[in-house]
Amino acid sequence: MTEADQKPLHFSPDPQAGYTVARRPDGGMHLTFTDVNEQTLDHWRDFSVEHLLGSDRLTRNLYDLCKVERISERAIKIAVELNSDPSARNIRLAVIVASEEVRQAVQKISDLTPAGGVRMAIFDDLGDAETWLDRPIEQMV
Repeated sequence: MTEADQKPLHFSPDPQAGYTVARRPDGGMHLTFTDVNEQTLDHWRDFSVEHLLGSDRLTRNLYDLCKVERISERAIKIAVELNSDPSARNIRLAVIVASEEVRQAVQKISDLTPAGGVRMAIFDDLGDAETWLDRPIEQMV
């Protein structure tokens, strides 16, 4: 994918928000979270909603939660809301975790996301996550 084909990122860093975003070579996004405090959740939700509005093709996103120690119930509710948006059907999402507690919270998000929403898988290894993201869509069903 050329840079001209990519959707603009429109990410404005906020020092109170505990995450960063970078464009992936395949056009998706790589989000790295260090914290999921209230400011992070509000900023991330607003950023994500803006990106869902223009979602019109398969997007491969990677969420790195390795530095996150805990995911609140509010974070779970926001993630389920975003994953349930009709535009999320175009998203393949790999989530990397470093602890069992965070894995269980992400699994809860996955379990609560209705069929037809985002396609999500959880990993503890970046290489495995990238391999899954690179699989043809036909192998995702």
